[in-house]
Amino acid sequence: MYLVTVLGNLLIILAISSDPRLHTPMYFFLVNLSFTDTCFSCTIVPKVLLNIHTQHYTISYTGCLIQMFFFMELTLLDDFLLAVMAYDRYVAICLPLHYTTIMGPQRCLLLVAASWLSSHLLAFSLCLLMSQFSFCASHAIPHFFCDVPPLLKLACSDTRIFQVTMLTEAVPSGLIPLTCVLVSYAHIILTVLRIPSPGGKHKVFSTCGSHLTVVTLFYGTLFLVYFQPSSSYSADTGMAASVVYTMVTPMLNPFIYSLRNRHMKEALCRFFC
Repeated sequence: MYLVTVLGNLLIILAISSDPRLHTPMYFFLVNLSFTDTCFSCTIVPKVLLNIHTQHYTISYTGCLIQMFFFMELTLLDDFLLAVMAYDRYVAICLPLHYTTIMGPQRCLLLVAASWLSSHLLAFSLCLLMSQFSFCASHAIPHFFCDVPPLLKLACSDTRIFQVTMLTEAVPSGLIPLTCVLVSYAHIILTVLRIPSPGGKHKVFSTCGSHLTVVTLFYGTLFLVYFQPSSSYSADTGMAASVVYTMVTPMLNPFIYSLRNRHMKEALCRFFC
């Protein structure tokens, strides 16, 4: 799964970069999503594979905080990019005559830069708070990486400020992007229903259905893990849900967003030729 994720996303980046015909807003956002998914997998999976291979399940305190920071930053970035891509498709399908005006190069760069900056600041603030905690009880983390809920369970310090901060950040980082995705696709579906061609309807519904499947997997498992009190956190449920958004979703993104796309297939053929 790790090899498929990394190779699939790197191929997308190379194919889009090498083909001038794909230098459009949609593929610009796709390159950023592929890069994020590659980095996201590299933050978690190599350490897991090393632990399995060596049977040595340890990580330093600093390494744990660094892993947690990059995990949170890249998760939030994935979250924002999915919302930006949904908005881009909404403008392309529902407002096609205004697409080039609304999604100009500067607007695209601004959206991606805002996503990177927001995810960095939100993740850094939580890591800074986590670094102030003391862990005087067990140092065994019941998880396969340094995730927030299992670390909170091990902390001896008062974690109320951290939990309030995390729930406060959940609105701009979770609920707003999810609302943007759902509203964008609702408008797209309503617009598609007015298309007289059955073939056109089937094609767009197939694409939207695939996108929404990935979004549901990603957001559903994140909400299952993070939108609950730490007292009711279950390690088994948390690990099972984490596998979905750390390994399954990054692996599916290349197939859902790219390999079903005719232009991407042609670009990959030209790249290999």
